[in-house]
Amino acid sequence: MAETTDVVFAGGGIIGLAAAWEAAQRGLSVRVVDPAPGRGAAWVAAGMLAPVTESSFGEEALTRLFLAASASWPGFASRLKTATGWDTGFRACGAIAVALDASDRAQIDQLLDFQHGLGLEASRLSATDCRSLVPVLSPAVRGGALMPGDHQVDNRALVLSLIDGCVRAGVKLTSDRVVSVSLDRKGAATGVVTEGGEIYLAGTVVLAAGVDTPAIGGLPEGVLPPVRPVKGHVARLRAQPDGEAFSHTVRGLVHGHHSYLVPRADGSVVVGATSEERGYDTTVQAGAVHSLLDDARLLVPAVDEWEFVECIAGLRPASPDNAPFVGPTSVPRLLVATGHYRNGFLLAPITAESVATYIATGSVPPPLDAFPVDRRFPAARTGSDL
Repeated sequence: MAETTDVVFAGGGIIGLAAAWEAAQRGLSVRVVDPAPGRGAAWVAAGMLAPVTESSFGEEALTRLFLAASASWPGFASRLKTATGWDTGFRACGAIAVALDASDRAQIDQLLDFQHGLGLEASRLSATDCRSLVPVLSPAVRGGALMPGDHQVDNRALVLSLIDGCVRAGVKLTSDRVVSVSLDRKGAATGVVTEGGEIYLAGTVVLAAGVDTPAIGGLPEGVLPPVRPVKGHVARLRAQPDGEAFSHTVRGLVHGHHSYLVPRADGSVVVGATSEERGYDTTVQAGAVHSLLDDARLLVPAVDEWEFVECIAGLRPASPDNAPFVGPTSVPRLLVATGHYRNGFLLAPITAESVATYIATGSVPPPLDAFPVDRRFPAARTGSDL
């Protein structure tokens, strides 16, 4: 049996890696158990840090969490670069939302009014303004909005830097899959059991396995929060051999469909993303690729001339209210950190900070304390209720 650590993380995605690194920075002994750290949804993502464009009607508390998370990013990126020497691709580039028809423009205007009501920084743009900021935009664009507070990080560079940071900080990375949590006679968590039959004991167990978290066994019914997989296809294109194709992230409404193009410093562009309720399927489907590229080329006609690099699909861990589950469960010494849906990269630093703080103090700090793991959701309505 391996040595006992202060904390063991089941899951080495963006959340598990960030929290493990933060815990190790605070002097804790840490183990991460994952069959392929960083190669799940984190490898697929576009790395958008979008507290403004992700704000939605009725989600004011979640928007406040997004803004707090965004404010934590510069310091997190700086600390990680100092520790590893890696450039994570964090860029305060801003984003523009653009509309392709009058109905799309009206939807953006409504969202702008909502954002202004929350005091968020965003401004209306004419069609000419949009093309001035992003010259490759289609002449058909009807206008949009500028969100200077939305940024980006290179998801793959960040994952690799976190793995390196964890190794440098003494985190033990174990290539295996957690299948259950081990409990003592009083029902407290003592460690994890893996698919390979190993037992890793720890003072605190953190389940951060994304969409696989609810499948982890050994626990009483109802302990783990409801998380479901939402499939997303993302394409990667190469616009030019070196140097970015444009400077702002483009988030477009294309006849009611959401699309985005995220430029990287190396000349590549990430195009996404579909949102599909298909269970645990991660196959790449031709129809989804066609849909991604068709919407993108309507926004940026030059897409037709760009090199197609890859299309890949991943599973976002979604919660019923779009907010994450971060904090203690009813099982002593057992925490969860999952349900971050489309905002895992945005919320990674603040989640890592909150997990490490809880381990040290027994309390989840604000603003994540507004979303307890055991919160309840309205029962789904059935036909007999209508």
